[in-house]
Amino acid sequence: MDVTLYALSTCPYCKMTRKMLEDNDIVFDLVEADLLEGQERSDVLAEVKRLSDGTSFPVLVVDGEVVVGFNKKKIRELLSL
Repeated sequence: MDVTLYALSTCPYCKMTRKMLEDNDIVFDLVEADLLEGQERSDVLAEVKRLSDGTSFPVLVVDGEVVVGFNKKKIRELLSL
């Protein structure tokens, strides 16, 4: 399973999503956009905008499926929890 979490380090919903993944032993890539700088930050924000049609966080991508925000039910479905 390919899982990426785009998050902000200070966002409570991002933290809840991260905790849910960690508590269920899901291997995932974490990208904290606010900790990046320069072109890397611009690239990540462009990717988040493309994926979510906006700039809301968190954005969770599971095998190409996108969940915007902390939608516990949808996350559980995609991760088969």
